[in-house]
Amino acid sequence: MELTGPSSHIYISQRLRLHYVDWGNPGAPPLILIHGNQDHCRNWDWIAQELRHDWHIIAPDLRGHGDSAWSPDGQYSFEAYVCDIAQLINQKKLGPATIVGHSMGGNISARYASVYPENVKKLVCIEGIFPNIADALACENMSYRQTMREWVGVRQSMSARQPRRYATINDAFQRMRDENPHLTEAQARHLTYHGASQNEDGTYSWKFDNYTRKHNRLESGETEVREIYSNIECPTFLAWGTETFVEDPEESGRMSYFQDAFIKRYPGASHWVHHDKLDDFLRDLKDFID
Repeated sequence: MELTGPSSHIYISQRLRLHYVDWGNPGAPPLILIHGNQDHCRNWDWIAQELRHDWHIIAPDLRGHGDSAWSPDGQYSFEAYVCDIAQLINQKKLGPATIVGHSMGGNISARYASVYPENVKKLVCIEGIFPNIADALACENMSYRQTMREWVGVRQSMSARQPRRYATINDAFQRMRDENPHLTEAQARHLTYHGASQNEDGTYSWKFDNYTRKHNRLESGETEVREIYSNIECPTFLAWGTETFVEDPEESGRMSYFQDAFIKRYPGASHWVHHDKLDDFLRDLKDFID
């Protein structure tokens, strides 16, 4: 599939300059694509290229990712992400919209849909139900002292972590392929080209802020998870790979939290269903959102 790129734009949220791409066709129904952790908005290009003639597609770079600003204090909470998405939808008058989110982006999308059900027509969540139920229960049962001490320790360890540097862009590309061997060479090169930037010394690093690697353990006990998903009013499509590390929501019992949801599993797909099984996922996505 030949890719024709979108236009880049900036919006302001919570004093940060945040980036998004717009695939044109502003008179069409809005479709918002929200990427996962340590990813970027151009990971949706294959989906957007296929749907751009029928939808007005907006794909943001989350704070700390892609070409968006980093949080000055290195804090990346779900509350901040939801505020950013709310600001984008409000500023650009995109609601009610159909939203597709992958991984952390699916979690953010679900939280937004739970809080603002009037602004979401349909929701597609690609492996975006976190944390796994055992972690959520552990979080819920920990005291404030325990969770705060653990979180301070995480923050201290993150401050000592330096971004990985690659001698060449090809080395970064090889790392991308090693991370997800399901990717084609063309996919991996495209994701690397848009996901890495060159440092002053000529080396390359990923664009995301290292501090995005960890979320606050004070968030998301199982009671909160249940409340979030049970308040989603729109039809919801859950897409899951069979070779993933993410807990299956039907097996965990969390499917019962939703008012109107179904799950589709993709044999042979890893966590990146929309890359690993692009044609199959696109077919099902079109059927659901049309």
